[in-house]
Amino acid sequence: MTAAPPAWRSPELPVRIGISSCLLGEEVRYDGGHQKDAYITGVLARHVTWVPVCPEIEVGMGVPREPVRLTGDAGAPRMVGVTSGTDHTARMNDFARRRVQDLARRGLSGYVLKRASPSCGLERVKVYDPHGVPARAGAGLFARALTEALPLLPVEEEGRLDDARLRDNFITRVFAYRRLAALREEGGRPGTLVGFHTAHKYLLLAHSPAAYARLGRQVAELTRHPREGWLDRYGDGFMRALRVPATPRKHVNVLQHIMGFFKDRLGAAEKRELLGVIDDYARGLVPLIVPVTLINHHVARFEVAYLRDQVYLHPHPKELMLRNHA
Repeated sequence: MTAAPPAWRSPELPVRIGISSCLLGEEVRYDGGHQKDAYITGVLARHVTWVPVCPEIEVGMGVPREPVRLTGDAGAPRMVGVTSGTDHTARMNDFARRRVQDLARRGLSGYVLKRASPSCGLERVKVYDPHGVPARAGAGLFARALTEALPLLPVEEEGRLDDARLRDNFITRVFAYRRLAALREEGGRPGTLVGFHTAHKYLLLAHSPAAYARLGRQVAELTRHPREGWLDRYGDGFMRALRVPATPRKHVNVLQHIMGFFKDRLGAAEKRELLGVIDDYARGLVPLIVPVTLINHHVARFEVAYLRDQVYLHPHPKELMLRNHA
């Protein structure tokens, strides 16, 4: 009897992503408007469940409302009303800490923030000095609380998702974070842990070969460490490795390694075809999906179980078409 696959492999895992409410089209901005994002509410919404948050509404500031801005020290800015000078800092910081704790219990796998917002901006938010001169040096108060409390959670601003490689990296990390959470929920048995690491080999190599080597040493030493502490350390290294951008050069290296599993079974013409599409990708002539699709064809054709189980070949739903542009 074939053993049931581990829970972290289930395609039915629910993926919940926190999001600034205005990006879903909710009219919560200071002027009663919104910043609805077509990609977020269209393609991506079919594969995730959004958990909307508007810190300024939830803290009681209302709509419409006086706009606010950050002032003072970029490392610990104040949030004040643009006209009245009303200081909302303490109230927003208290709210942010409580709300982030609640979100942590919701089991989020990622978060999309509204760029430039004094509450939600992740980076380069304007902070005004005493003379009213701005510098793009801050982070929104809610965004700061979120990233400090959940440092491994994949977080991105909506504007950066317009970049194909940044979008692919973010969504790859979101689904990886969910798999890691499912691994924890399953109990983290040694065999399952080793299987998880093995299945992510080529995904990790595409991001950080050095991190893959470090994680491999941790896996080899698994029996010497208390399991719970080991998984915490592994999870930290795993998610930090995926933050490192995958590059065409690293993808080419991975594709060539994968090809080695069945190159001796390919005819001369088939081998030239595969090497050709890998080279075309390396030269920027075709997107990553082209060599990956051909490799998946040969993996299925030759029934290479080790490769079939590699997350690299299907790191997120194909309907998102992320590798069509990478």
